[in-house]
Amino acid sequence: MNITVQSIKFDADQKLVDFIKKKAAKLGLFLDNIIEGFCYLRLENVDDEANKVVELKLNIPGSQLFAKAQAKTFEEATDVAVESIRRQINKYKTKVKTNSSNHKELLNSEEDEF
Repeated sequence: MNITVQSIKFDADQKLVDFIKKKAAKLGLFLDNIIEGFCYLRLENVDDEANKVVELKLNIPGSQLFAKAQAKTFEEATDVAVESIRRQINKYKTKVKTNSSNHKELLNSEEDEF
């Protein structure tokens, strides 16, 4: 899977970029057909310490998964966003399995009628 990391209005350290790519690559274990991924890093102008924002977007066939996380560090926000995407992948896989099994049941019931 190819993931593009883009930092908005600042330069991200190479260690941070490598960390994000490593974490995002683990999502490939849960879903094989991820087309591409984008990660946007931003700093919010707020008084709170948790001003680091990570937005993670994955393109998969027929859909797009998106997660946004805000934390004190980019690493923490990345962990939260990746976990959110992992849960979305599980929901997506369950939905696809359910739809395909329902389709098979409908085909079998139509064959029984004839």
